[in-house]
Amino acid sequence: MYLTHLDCPRCGLEYAADKLQNLCECGSPLLARYDLPAVAKAVTPERFGLRPADLWRYRELLPVADPRHVTTLGEGWTPLLRTPSYGAEIGIADLMVKDEGLVPTGSFKARGAAVGVSRARELGVERIAMPTNGNAGSAWATYAARAGMGATIVMPLAAPTICRRECVAAGADLRLVDGLIGDAGRRVAELIAESDGAIFDAGTLREPYRLEGKKTMGYEIVEQLGWQVPDVIIYPTGGGVGLIGIHKALHEMRELGWVGDKLPRLVAVQSTGCAPIVRAFASGESRAQPWEDAHTVAFGITVPSPLGDELILAALRASAGTAVAVDDAEILADLRDFAAREGLLLCPEGAACLTAARQLRAGGWIRAGERVVVLNTGAGLKYPETVDVSGVPVLA
Repeated sequence: MYLTHLDCPRCGLEYAADKLQNLCECGSPLLARYDLPAVAKAVTPERFGLRPADLWRYRELLPVADPRHVTTLGEGWTPLLRTPSYGAEIGIADLMVKDEGLVPTGSFKARGAAVGVSRARELGVERIAMPTNGNAGSAWATYAARAGMGATIVMPLAAPTICRRECVAAGADLRLVDGLIGDAGRRVAELIAESDGAIFDAGTLREPYRLEGKKTMGYEIVEQLGWQVPDVIIYPTGGGVGLIGIHKALHEMRELGWVGDKLPRLVAVQSTGCAPIVRAFASGESRAQPWEDAHTVAFGITVPSPLGDELILAALRASAGTAVAVDDAEILADLRDFAAREGLLLCPEGAACLTAARQLRAGGWIRAGERVVVLNTGAGLKYPETVDVSGVPVLA
């Protein structure tokens, strides 16, 4: 294993990687660091094509030392699909969708759960707890079950029903709260405090290894493009772990010499009903203020106060990117239009990225001829209410 330590991007403190860690003492998330010169000597990009088609092909850049602790269901290596019909319609000829709906549990959350659970297992964790908007909870419950680990999952009542069912099926201790993810987070904090160390906090960015699983999306995109980077990557942003992870992966690849100096511009997409990052980005702030009365059909990005706000905003600015808020009505319209043209039913969070792409191209921020990658972070089938079938005729 090439993991060397954890460090704090806010205050610079370093922590040992062989002990369980949550946040830095200053309150910031911690980031995993690797001996990249040693990685560069140990493996070259050409080697990955000879390995299994899952995220563990990048094992030198992941934090699990002993393969016996790897907890996997074959996650990763999702398709990067060209979408010529819809792309032509919105003026982006080279538009591609990274379809994360095909991973176990039906969302990209399985990446973070696979690596996070594997590392927690290696460090002796017996039970994890976390708040969730749905998909992360079902993923962590599933991988915890596979690892023989207990899981306490707390989610809002309004979360997708299928996610509740997944948690229960995986044997998790599921709790529901009448509120938003922040309310679920407060309940998790109480449960952990009451447990006297028996429960490990696996909430978003509260441990450093979920991010390492998510960053593999960045490695895959670049490998699938022949070790070339796209011009723009558009990502639906709630907690923002995937965006932060992709940014981290791109910089690791640049330091390894696997890509050149020019990196993609990153775009954070939120809903007009919950856009704390968009507001902070537009005002030049380094922190995002909590969003009041948050609501959107893209439930996965309903995060009024993301813990990783500093890291998200820093990634956007460092990449010369931007942040966009889109309306629910347009999300649903683009979801249906894309499915009719390309045959793929996106999750509403993924459809929000299409809306952003269309708007950014119309405004000239995305230029003609640029290669654009959109993240579809989950299977559309998990959100059946996004397609209205009430007007379908019933034949006699």
